Amino acid sequence: MITYIRLLALTSLFSITILGFSASANADVRIFACEPEWAALATEIGGGDVSIYTATHALQDPHHIQARPSLIARMRRADLVIATGAQLEIGWLPVLLRQSANPAVQPGKAGNLAAADYVSKMDVPSHVDRALGDIHPGGNPHIQTDPRNIAIVAGVLLRRLQQIDPSHANDYLARYNDFMQRWNTALQRWQQQAIPLHGLHILVYHKGWSYMMRWLGIIESDALEPVPGVPPTTSHLASLLAKLKQQPVSIIIYAAYQDSRAAEWLAGRANIKAVKLPFTVGGTDEASDLFGLYDDTIHRLLAASQGQSQ
Repeated sequence: MITYIRLLALTSLFSITILGFSASANADVRIFACEPEWAALATEIGGGDVSIYTATHALQDPHHIQARPSLIARMRRADLVIATGAQLEIGWLPVLLRQSANPAVQPGKAGNLAAADYVSKMDVPSHVDRALGDIHPGGNPHIQTDPRNIAIVAGVLLRRLQQIDPSHANDYLARYNDFMQRWNTALQRWQQQAIPLHGLHILVYHKGWSYMMRWLGIIESDALEPVPGVPPTTSHLASLLAKLKQQPVSIIIYAAYQDSRAAEWLAGRANIKAVKLPFTVGGTDEASDLFGLYDDTIHRLLAASQGQSQ
């Protein structure tokens, strides 16, 4: 009898333990991050209260992703989708949302966060014409190249997590406050370090750096793409080379996911530096988190502008 009662008690304790573990596991907010920068931000604020799936990595062009079944399955289970928005993911995210049939993450719901909706966008075209290339009607979506935008989105993400998971609201707030203290300190450091870059004239591969240019006071002279989204052509590179004789620039920059050959070709003939920038978290070994992203970006820009080897 005693053995039976003891066994019953152990069984009950085991059941309670399992139920407690399941409740804890189910308490996680499942986040579907479209780009690595938003996954990194969600990690900072969500901590152990969230589980994060990142749909893309730094060596992929976020404009062109396939809506694979595995992504649809992840979307179906998500509680929160964090996208850049401004039509960056127009070719694949709407398909994932539609095919997932997940009502919690559809546009307009608490589970759908488009980061670019909350910042002042640059490069908004006066009109849209296919002849102008792959332009975004709502403005330039590459808001992550300015860390001040990250701070804005962090506040939005905090409120969204608190809305979706109010039981951990205080935990999210504590992590947000800690992150913002470290972020503001780093922001002051970056801006001080970048003073020598003010007024620097550069060429870009793709017009994806407008926010960084404004932040650092850098001047974009031209782009290697003849129009946005169209790879550099021989004739366009030749015209840029001729133009550089009259209007010199200091460096050429390209993102980690972009082919370096055009930049290296032009840099070699113009006797300037071509520098790869991480563009997002994971783009270089040093850009392993959000802080490393901007540390390494500024380091590479300074090194290239001063003629140092990367």
